[in-house]
Order: sequence, then C-alpha cells, then structure tokens
Amino acid sequence: MRKTIATGGAAAIAAALLSLPGAANAAPSDTRQVPSTGTTSIRSLAAGADGLQQPELRAGPDDEEAGVPSTRPDPNFKHGIFPKHPLDAPVVASSAVAATNPAVQASIQGLNHRDQRLANGGNQFSLEPPDQALCVGNGFTVESVNSVLRVYDSHAQPLTGVQDLNTFFGYPAAINRTTGLQGPDVIDPICHFDPDFGRFVVAITTLHVVPETGDFTGRNTIDVAVSNTGDPTGSWTIYSVPAQNDGTEGTPDHGCTTDGTTHGPCFQDYPHIGGDANGIYITTNEYDLFGPNFNAAQVYAFSKAQLAAHPGSVRVTLVPNLELAGTPGFTVWPATSPANQYATDANGTEFMLSSVAGDGSETGNPTGTARRIGLWALTNTASLNAATPDVRVTNRLVTSQTYVFPPKVEQKPGDFPLGQCINDTTTVVAGLTGCWQLFFAPADEPAHDEVISSLDANDTRMQQTWFTNGVLWGALDTAVRVDGELRAGIAWFSLEPKINGSGKVGGSIKKQGYLALGNSDLTYPAITMLPSGQGAMAFTVAGPSHYPSAGYVSISSSGTVGPIHVVGEGLGPADGFTSYKAFVGTPIRTRWGDYGAAVTDGSSIWMASEYIAQTCTLGQYLTAPIGSCGGTRTSLGNWSTRLTKITP
Repeated sequence: MRKTIATGGAAAIAAALLSLPGAANAAPSDTRQVPSTGTTSIRSLAAGADGLQQPELRAGPDDEEAGVPSTRPDPNFKHGIFPKHPLDAPVVASSAVAATNPAVQASIQGLNHRDQRLANGGNQFSLEPPDQALCVGNGFTVESVNSVLRVYDSHAQPLTGVQDLNTFFGYPAAINRTTGLQGPDVIDPICHFDPDFGRFVVAITTLHVVPETGDFTGRNTIDVAVSNTGDPTGSWTIYSVPAQNDGTEGTPDHGCTTDGTTHGPCFQDYPHIGGDANGIYITTNEYDLFGPNFNAAQVYAFSKAQLAAHPGSVRVTLVPNLELAGTPGFTVWPATSPANQYATDANGTEFMLSSVAGDGSETGNPTGTARRIGLWALTNTASLNAATPDVRVTNRLVTSQTYVFPPKVEQKPGDFPLGQCINDTTTVVAGLTGCWQLFFAPADEPAHDEVISSLDANDTRMQQTWFTNGVLWGALDTAVRVDGELRAGIAWFSLEPKINGSGKVGGSIKKQGYLALGNSDLTYPAITMLPSGQGAMAFTVAGPSHYPSAGYVSISSSGTVGPIHVVGEGLGPADGFTSYKAFVGTPIRTRWGDYGAAVTDGSSIWMASEYIAQTCTLGQYLTAPIGSCGGTRTSLGNWSTRLTKITP
C-alpha cells in the first residue's frame, strides 16, 4: 500500500524465535470417507428483474454472528505471548501513489452486489460483504463471492454467466420467491487451482435450514467442488463434509454448546484454502453454532491426487483444535504455492501463518495488539495418499513487528441514496409518503438520522499466505500513525521456515514492513509471489482522499515494496444495508472484505479487491426500477469487486 516502508522495514530484520516447545494438535486426527453428492457445472441461469422484493435479508444471525465468542480466561503471560498492555500503533511513512500502471494487462469490474442478488432468477437474499475467492490456471480464471461465481478467460473476458452457489452445489435456491421456501445459507467461498493435476477447487461453508422458516437446523457442512478436468466450464464433482462436530454423521464431538453448558452443534466459520505437493487444506474457525463459545482453528486435509480423480468417495482428515503456546489457534491460514515450489521436508510440509491478536476474544488477548506471529507446519503430508493418513502439526511463536487493532475507515462524502431514503419523510413513492416506507412498516418507523458510515477495517487476524522459493509470505491489517493521524494500514511479513530433524517447525522473519497512505486507509491485504521472486499485494484504498478503491503494490525479487497503484478508483461511498442502524441496529458494523485474493498462473498475477464502482443520487435511486440506478446496483447494496491482471 505504499512505496516507503517504516523504519527498519526495508532491510532484512532478524527476528528471534521464542524458545517454546513445538505444539502438536490437541487431539488425534480423524479420517473419514465422504461420498460424492453428485456432479455439477456452471450454468448461465437467467437473472431476476430489478425492483424491491421482500424478504430481502435472511432472518437470523449471519456468519460472523452465529457464534459470539465468550470472554476467555486471563491470558497466559508466562511466555510473553501477549503484551501486558496495549501497544501503540506504529509510526509509518506514507507511500507515494503511482501515476501510471504499466504492468496492468487487464482490469475489469468483477462480480458485484447486483450480480449476486439477481442471480438464479432473483431467488437470492441481499448479502454483504462479498468474501472474495479467486483462482487461476490453464488459461481460466474463476471468481466467486457471496454467493455466486463466474469463469473468465486469460484476458478477463467472461466465459460463463453468473451462477448462484446454492444451485451450483446442488441445493434449493436461497429463497424461492414463489413459495417462500428457503435453501441452505452458503457462505465464505474459497477457491484454489492445483497446478500439478490441473484441477479447480471451490469450497464453502453451508448452514442447513428448515425450509419453511429458514431457522438453522444445527447441521453444517464444508462443501467441496472439484473440476473433473482442467476446464472449469465443464463438469465438477461435489463432496459434502459434515462439520457440526457434535458426534452426529460420523463427526467427532468437540463439546460445543447451545448456551455455554448444554451440548449442541459446532459451526465452521471463515474457511481458507491452500495446498502443497500432496494435499488441499481447508482451515476454519470453530464456534458454537447456537452458543457463546469459540473453540479453536481446525484443518480439513484432502489428498489432491484423490480429489483430482473425482472418485465416488474421498478421504478427509480432520486435524482438530489447534493451539499455539496454550491459546486457541485463530485464522490459521494455509499457504498456496506455484508448481514445484513445495516444501519436501518431513515427507511433505504445508506451512501456515496466524496472528496472536485477532479481535482479542478468540485468542484470549485482551489488548488486540501483539509483536508475535504464529508459524505452523503440517508435516508428513505425503501420508494423505495412504489409506490411513498420519499428518502432524507443530508451531512456533516468532517475534515480529508490532500490529494493533485498526480503526474504522472514514469515508469521503458523497451521495448515499439508501441512507438518504431511510431519512426521507416527505417524498411520495409508490403511493407512500416517505421513502423509508419502501422498507419498513409504519409500526417500525426508524429514526431518520442515518449518515455515511465508517467501513470495517477487519481486526488483526492473518490474511492470505503464500510459499515460494522457500519463503513464506503473509500480511494483516493494523492501525498505523501516518502524517500524525491514526489510520488503517497493513503489516506484511516474509519468513524462512525450517523443519528440524525431529519434524518440528522453526525459522525466522527475513523481511517485514508496513504500508500506509496519508489521509487514507488500506484494508484487507492479499499477497502472492511468482517463482521469480517477484510478487504483489492487493487491498482496498479508502478514506477522505479516495472513495473505496482497488489498489495494489508490487514486490520486487529483493523484497522491496513499490508505490501504490490504484487500478479501480471508487466512484462513491459504500451504501449497503449493513451501513445503517435501521437494518442492523447499533453499533453499526459496515461489513467490508471479509478477505481479498491474489494468485498467480506462474507468469502473471491476478488480484481481486472490493471497491465501489457506481454512484447515484436519491432521485436516480427512486427512478424505476427503484434501487437499480440504471442497472448499477440494487436497493440494498452497491459493493463490487475489481479483477486485475499484471505482469511484473
């Protein structure tokens, strides 16, 4: 996000490895056979019509609120895992903004809220945020967001229409607009291309519901679709992994609750995907589905050779309840590698990274700040090809630069017609006095005092990781102090992990630094590296100087971070339903992210970030069909994604 790196970040920074014992997984791994639930393909289903339909929002908690973390015990300061007092935000120099983008080969508006809401004939709910998934290979690019996907060619030209994820994974529509029956809640799409077998993998978490009410049943699954060939426009095979981990359907019992005491189902949130020479790995954060507790991070491991063969059933190995120096592992992000860039130590190794802060509640860190990161290794991954896999987890705490819970993102003033509609009490619309009545019954009249919101800048959990040429890269969101102001910025890290003779992970930080931009905020980084050692990091640029925009920085083979490139300049403020207390109550949390994506095809880099690609006035918003603003948005959302291809 910036050209200039904070003091000490431009040069290699030696980071001491804490002398803590390697931690193994807290319980034995569990291997099950999971049968295929059928085949699918990406179909170009007709889109629905613009206009208002009720219900627009799925009732009940969303994926971030389905489990509300409990307050954990007092943190363990024995090994210095957490600071005893909140750390100050690092002081960071502002980057320059590049005037041109010579490396850009293609840059287009990707999937947006209107695509998502109108997919499958409009039998969808309005959703925020997009949750960006992206994978590329064999001349194809697959993009997915909540809750649709699409395939493009190597020039970013669409090859398919927009497909809803419910239909793609063989489920009923999110909502049948004729009968009112609801299908499962499919969330958090992730995507991976395996360069060795030439297969695309798209996965989601699925919360199963009672069709008549939409209430969660307790059952949830990790659904994995694997392309049967290297062409994602062809057929795919689906596997549905039961993941409630309450002892039903062959799952282990992880002791989740409905109220802190009574036994109940668990829930797999925030899945992420990576791969090495032997396996495809999906990590999750496990919560009570109906109760107050966070459990720990989990790893679901698959043999990628077996997935590529798309048999009638596949093995899945669950490595449960990851712990780091006595605290629950949280958002342990598995690395992705280009072809032939895998770690072969200990019969195959998949590296992962995590922070030790998050928002504080999951990790037990009350400060939301840290100067340590977690380095993880899943070893003996070649055993995934055997009938009885025997993978093992070790980890270490590595001393790092400071990172601090980021502030909310201030938005540049502009038209915000959904919020202005809630505030309006005089305009006659559809025979009703007051635009607000389009959404609320008279008995539910809201306060008419909505304002442009501040965007969520994430917490300090680790974001996308990449392993290339023996170096592991990652980045996360942090508060920074730039030009005397507290802003959201990015902390990035590169490490050289090692596996010793006993199979335990060690290593040190090779380089690290910060990215910041004066009078602006930078959020949701996604880093990727080519085999050449060059790379890039994508993110959102926002704040008083920019409407939410898509940006990136290049990373040289020596680890130097270049100036900020804005490849998708935002056109207006975010104006979605999570921005307004009339819809979500207080405090407002304007959902953004929840993650970006950056990947390589071996020679080029593809990136995707959330941004705002449209703007309109309240008058234009109220022009029929209401809320579409000329086919650029829907009544309840205006987010978009930006797909960019660069060749360094």
